[in-house]
Amino acid sequence: MTLPDRNNPYSFDDFLKWRNEFDYYADDEFLQKVVKHFAGDEWESIDAEARKVSPKVSFRWRDMAETIAQPAKHPFMQHYDAHNHRIDRIVRPHEIEVMEKEIFGEKLFSDQTPPWLRLLKMYLIYQNSDACISCPITCTEGLVTLLETYADTFETRQILQHLRDGIDGELAIGAQYLSEIHGGSDVPANLLEAVQEGSQWKLYGTKFFCSATHADYSVVTAKPTGSEKVAVFVVPSWLPGNKEKEIRNGYTIDRIKWKMGTSELTTAELTYDGAIAYPLGPLDRGVAIVVGLVLTASRLTVGLSGAAGMTRAVREAKKYSELREAFGLNVSRFPMVEGQIRRLEHAARRTTAASFKVYREFASLDGGLQKGLDADEPIEIKKKRFMVRELVMLQKMTTSWDASDVIRVSMSIFGGHGVMEDFSSLPRLYRDAAINELWEGPRNVLLSQVHRDMQRVTSWFSPGEFVEHILAGIDKSQVDSFAAEMTDLVENYNLFDMNDATIAACDRWDNLCHRLFHAYQDLALQEVEAG
Repeated sequence: MTLPDRNNPYSFDDFLKWRNEFDYYADDEFLQKVVKHFAGDEWESIDAEARKVSPKVSFRWRDMAETIAQPAKHPFMQHYDAHNHRIDRIVRPHEIEVMEKEIFGEKLFSDQTPPWLRLLKMYLIYQNSDACISCPITCTEGLVTLLETYADTFETRQILQHLRDGIDGELAIGAQYLSEIHGGSDVPANLLEAVQEGSQWKLYGTKFFCSATHADYSVVTAKPTGSEKVAVFVVPSWLPGNKEKEIRNGYTIDRIKWKMGTSELTTAELTYDGAIAYPLGPLDRGVAIVVGLVLTASRLTVGLSGAAGMTRAVREAKKYSELREAFGLNVSRFPMVEGQIRRLEHAARRTTAASFKVYREFASLDGGLQKGLDADEPIEIKKKRFMVRELVMLQKMTTSWDASDVIRVSMSIFGGHGVMEDFSSLPRLYRDAAINELWEGPRNVLLSQVHRDMQRVTSWFSPGEFVEHILAGIDKSQVDSFAAEMTDLVENYNLFDMNDATIAACDRWDNLCHRLFHAYQDLALQEVEAG
């Protein structure tokens, strides 16, 4: 019997105490098992370093991320100073600047940071969602990868040093600006013009979707005058000595976008009017360079951030269900809730295991994915490179899609509190997850690309053989079923023929790719659990 009590004694303090004291690494036995499995001989040193950085991520940076998520803390533009000078200052809260300096001070992309440690640090940091950090980290990684391959001048080598190891104690931040008003993924249709004026290249035109606009350097795609081919440039936000004067390098920030997620991070429209730029790589191979180096790094970390977001959301929903009482029972004691929690936890764990497994496959490639499908190299290496290329896209589209679903269901475990922005981080994780689904190629674009890729290589890597490679170790009947369906869809359909049969085939292809990568994820989870 429940009698009236005007001084309702109910409290959330037990949940808050657990949440506020949870260490993202030290208290996550499953994550430790994943790292131990994939890091191999490096396990002990990486484990030790993770235990040092995790308290900063789990407490100090977590609290900063929560603070800057408040609407009153969101960044805004100041286009002019008090004396009518155009400055395009992005005004950000102090907490962002402090956290950013501390996180980039970890030197994630320095040679001093082993790859597995970098991956683990990023996974931990991404549990705090974007927080004006995840996107800049991802973009900086892509720019560093690009410069490590093509930096061949004093200026570009200096930029690489600034990004990777810092100059005078300051580490720079990178961004990537590819999208124009006619379409983000259609990079070959870019119209931004690159003009060679004497020994310098300068950019003229507009970019319509530019995130991390506070960055020091950006990757920018543009077409040299008179060319139909896209080139890649690195563009400093300020020329030497001008950052303090707030004189930007020949471009203006026209306005900040109003978007549903990653609200702490500015996304803006830019106009270039003679910005000095430094070309990277052959001027006629910009699209291949961007896809092979920049977008690959970004897509890998989108998959990683999806896993991280799921992990935090599910962890907090599970603990809340164990402590919250309703109808005389803890919520976790209701079979429907228990079933949901089990499915959510499985999804988060298999996504985490697979993100580490895909990274292991990528890291084992000499030269990454820069070489195209027609590269002249031994057939087994070509197959491995192709397999990784497709896995990166399959992971990006599947993980970013699943993250929204997993976080949404996790929110429902909280009942009405699940949508309260000041009750938990889950609403912010959910909004940011929706953004990730669109970054670096939305689902339809990647589905089409994977299908085109499969058709291009059938003469030396059949769909059936591809399935056998990525699902080696699962039940043969499953492999045969996936292989038969993929073979049919690749060999008998062109996904750009507009008719009802093609529309039905597109639906089948979407469903197949999702199930195929789930099978890969389950295989990765089995590998981890088997030790």
